[in-house]
Amino acid sequence: MAKKRLFVNLEDKSVRMFSNDFLDSFSRVHWTVPLYIYIPVIGFSAYATAAYTSMVWYMAIVWFLAGIIFWTFAEYVLHRFVFHYHPTTEFGKRIHFMTHGVHHDYPRDSMRLVMPPSVSVPLAFLFFFGFRFALGAEIGWPFFGGFVIGYLAYDMIHYATHHANVNWGWFNKLKKHHMDHHYKEPDLGFGVTNTVWDVLFFTPIDKEEKKKKAVEK
Repeated sequence: MAKKRLFVNLEDKSVRMFSNDFLDSFSRVHWTVPLYIYIPVIGFSAYATAAYTSMVWYMAIVWFLAGIIFWTFAEYVLHRFVFHYHPTTEFGKRIHFMTHGVHHDYPRDSMRLVMPPSVSVPLAFLFFFGFRFALGAEIGWPFFGGFVIGYLAYDMIHYATHHANVNWGWFNKLKKHHMDHHYKEPDLGFGVTNTVWDVLFFTPIDKEEKKKKAVEK
């Protein structure tokens, strides 16, 4: 388990990724940008499912839902094993900082809370063709559409947990879960849109809290 970070800047700002202004601009993105890019993608996936496949409507809904569920699993795996992988080389540490470490050091930076298109678009193509290869062209369309819905929900919820001031029961639980991940146990609580996979894979944050209470007793 990696050591917890000692430095956290709570201002809405962060460091530059690149000395070149043009390159650095690609590392920052307004939270609305994924909406402009991926809502049309979701719409086209729904259209393609209806126009280019022979799938009945209720099976299309099933596969859309399956794509959403698969996203929640992918979200957990990516966050736990990719974003929180701690390399030992200097180059690896630099890449880790650029992909996720900067977010833990500057969690309030509003321009680095959603995935930049320079990363999300190539990944979207990779997953799209991966789903078509693994599931076939017909299933691939609704499954990918659902997957993108899950991703978009992830970006919006992630931004909201850091900057939105709302008082909804389910959202408050997600926000507490994610804030505890940032400020209490960065090596636990990897879910953002949900906490199910943390429970199934034994990484809930309350696991550590229960240990502390047991020691205190």
